[in-house]
Amino acid sequence: MLKPLMLTTEPGWQEVLSDLLTDPLELLRLLDLNADMCGLSLDAVRNFPLRVPRPYLARIKPGDPHDPLLRQVLPVTTEMLPSPGFSLDPLGESLVNPQQGLLHKYHGRALLIVTSSCAIHCRYCFRRHFPYDDNNPGRRQWRQALEYLAADDSIEEIILSGGDPLAASDRHLQWLVGELEDIRHLRRLRIHTRLPIMIPQRITPELGAWLSASRLQKVVVIHCNHANELDDAVTRACSRLRDSGATLLNQSVLLKGINDSTEALITLSESLMAAGVLPYYLHLLDKVQGAVHFDVSEARARELIRALQTRLPGYLVPRLVREIAGNPSKTPVNIDEGPTPATEF
Repeated sequence: MLKPLMLTTEPGWQEVLSDLLTDPLELLRLLDLNADMCGLSLDAVRNFPLRVPRPYLARIKPGDPHDPLLRQVLPVTTEMLPSPGFSLDPLGESLVNPQQGLLHKYHGRALLIVTSSCAIHCRYCFRRHFPYDDNNPGRRQWRQALEYLAADDSIEEIILSGGDPLAASDRHLQWLVGELEDIRHLRRLRIHTRLPIMIPQRITPELGAWLSASRLQKVVVIHCNHANELDDAVTRACSRLRDSGATLLNQSVLLKGINDSTEALITLSESLMAAGVLPYYLHLLDKVQGAVHFDVSEARARELIRALQTRLPGYLVPRLVREIAGNPSKTPVNIDEGPTPATEF
């Protein structure tokens, strides 16, 4: 007798987003690790909760406390150490927040905090202390933000950020982008998101439909720090974004013990290019309280970029930058300072 055919369906992105790992002990159990081996801190969890999507978990190597994907999300004891020079608001965003949900730092661009929700809590996140409760607009506050944008015709580009803007529903995003399209001096829509990496199911036909229909020129900046974050599902998600007419760029953060080697950065750039994503920025760490253990010196960063230049075509070498509160733009790091490395790193 034939057994009945069992049909399986992949969970939708909302289901995956509602089923995040939030218990660090469960995370370690699933990875065959223990707390002492990893330096786990439950105090750090109370300070900044754990959030890990299961598609990302599947790319972490079990039994390896030094896995580069695990180290990005694991709350550790060093987060609780006093860190001179590190602050709650390293980019001074509280000073450039003229309307709820809106940041206006740079000439020609403004940023909307679409949602406080995110699929993952990266332990180095510069907004881990951001006052999201004060930047959670309803429709009336969104109208005020839109009026602010409409009144300043020097703003040509709008950036959707968060949290992660793609954690919002397509219905809300389609409404918001439609309102932005009515502001005639806006020319470009930039979306900063980690969702194509964390939950590739998020890049649905519905998302592609409203994105491709927009009159605005579209740029999607994903955030990938290590080549192990990229798999076939992520590559397919990137392909769907390109099909919607978006230019895909990547920004990474230089993180100690995760991607601070020449080989890691070369593999990342080449893997991104294979997925149709151009390396854009490599950020020096924003000095936010709780992230001191990720910090890489500027001298080391310059060495790494010079080494990449000897191994990669120029379009695969990301720009090394840091963000300084109050400056009118991101600040490029002069990689010509210091001695030229004689060996590979």
